[in-house]
Amino acid sequence: MLFPELQPYAFHRVAVDPPHVLYVEECGNPAGIPVLFVHGGPGAGTEDYHRRFFNPRRYRILLFDQRGAGRSAPHACLEHNDTAALVRDMETLRVRFGVERWLLFGGSWGSTLSLVYAETHPERVLGLILRGIFLCRPSEIRWFYQDGAHWLFPDYWEDYVAPIPEGERGNLLRAYHRRLAGPDMTEQNRCAHAWSLWEARTSTLMPNTTLVNHLVTPAVALAMARIESHYFMHDSFLEPNQIIARAAQLSSIPGVLIHGRYDVVCPLANAFDLHRAWPSARLEVIPESGHSALEPRTTDALVAATEEFSGLL
Repeated sequence: MLFPELQPYAFHRVAVDPPHVLYVEECGNPAGIPVLFVHGGPGAGTEDYHRRFFNPRRYRILLFDQRGAGRSAPHACLEHNDTAALVRDMETLRVRFGVERWLLFGGSWGSTLSLVYAETHPERVLGLILRGIFLCRPSEIRWFYQDGAHWLFPDYWEDYVAPIPEGERGNLLRAYHRRLAGPDMTEQNRCAHAWSLWEARTSTLMPNTTLVNHLVTPAVALAMARIESHYFMHDSFLEPNQIIARAAQLSSIPGVLIHGRYDVVCPLANAFDLHRAWPSARLEVIPESGHSALEPRTTDALVAATEEFSGLL
């Protein structure tokens, strides 16, 4: 169960590389353990419930919207938006807010970015709590956006491919990216809705209309679809198998990997591959859960992990 609703005690606008200005908020105990919530997507943005995974008496909770996402500006912007830039932004925030070392908490793309940051700056990381492990390898992208997940959800798949002419369906990522990055706003919005609807519908083991309705909200869908397709067309701006290849950098960092057994968006094999490369991390496989942090047993495991870390750090 999540902690009760929580309001931030401070809001910030932090300018990074032009034209980007990041939205940041602070919650909880200003003298508590610093924790950075790293949202998914890329491009999904933060939500109010993200504050509630942490005991507000024990944690200084920082949340930020990554470039182009949520309340950061410009909205859905692809310019100067890549993985290395996001890692630099996290370091900018750490220094700006006077944090020596912090706990990172992220799911899906948030796990990716947290891992890349930790491998780049291991001395700045107290620990990692990661959900729905996403390593951004080409095989993972192909599974979800081209050939794999559609065998499980053929009805949802029909709506996903509908905006793309049959002659272009041999490379759906390329076809979507061309439209989402193109100048036609009507086409952008149509494709963003279909792209985000596919992800929303497949993110939970049981249907969750609240999640679906949020992710297909036009502003959320546009940022997520544009930024995700931009990253995935460029192999997420990572070297081949980068996270696994550099996993030795994580060896001194305590970690918990939480993954739903029936996660279709980011299959469980991802977490097993990471755990083999980082065996000191604890892997928890959650029965009766898919990809979303909102599935009850996954939520409980995440909260239990933050409680555990608050007693260790």
